Amino acid sequence: MKVILAGYPKTGTKTMAAVFTMLGYNNYDYLENYFYLHKEWLKIFDGSATNEDIRKMFGDVDALTDTPVCLYWEELHQAFPEAKIILTTRDEDSWYKSLMKQLESANSNFLLWMVCVVSPQSILRLSYNYHTSGRFFGDLSGWPSCRLRPYHEKVQRALYRQHNYSVMKKAPKDKLLVYNVSEGWEPLCEFLGVEIPDKPFPHKNKDAALIKEMTENNKVMQRIILEGVISLSVVTVLVGYAGYRFCESDTCSKLVSWVSENVNLFRKGDSI
Repeated sequence: MKVILAGYPKTGTKTMAAVFTMLGYNNYDYLENYFYLHKEWLKIFDGSATNEDIRKMFGDVDALTDTPVCLYWEELHQAFPEAKIILTTRDEDSWYKSLMKQLESANSNFLLWMVCVVSPQSILRLSYNYHTSGRFFGDLSGWPSCRLRPYHEKVQRALYRQHNYSVMKKAPKDKLLVYNVSEGWEPLCEFLGVEIPDKPFPHKNKDAALIKEMTENNKVMQRIILEGVISLSVVTVLVGYAGYRFCESDTCSKLVSWVSENVNLFRKGDSI
């Protein structure tokens, strides 16, 4: 493990994921952690994971970004004490505004909602998000809503400040870089001890475009969506078949006769 990103979501975490990939690092972001290591993360959540367990989880991973990494950066660094820590920061007002816009975008996205409801991963996602998004945003509504409801603004801002303060106080000073993505390549590459790439510094998830970017470019997200579409197709076929069998049954015939008789009685009563 080379670097652990301890910055909160909406402080440039998707930009940093792109940066690490450009630097040749094998990076695990939220989706990779959730999709590939869901069961292993549950052990970290309940405190039963050992340092050896964590090292096995990320044996071939160079960098970690986004939730739940930022919430459990201490546990991760205990397992990988040689790793460097980057705390991405952002002006609090712009951070909060961007956070609310991201939530609004996610909660109003029909495709994402459908995947969460019908995908086999949906139940796993709820248990996982209880410890990640639920802890970070406040309240995660259950299936079939699967919506995120944030804390009160003052609480959300206080959590942001407290997190940044905690990282700056607890992280080893020789391992820590407090960084804003607007600073570009130079301070970051100097800290990591790598050459500056001959490419423009990336800027991802502008204007809460994360969902669109992930569905178009992220293989894990595309796989989750495919599972959701397949599940929805199977459910549709099963419901259609069940409806067909019901219509062919004696129960259906009796129900139709009963409805017809009662409709006729109602009409007679209406005409009196």
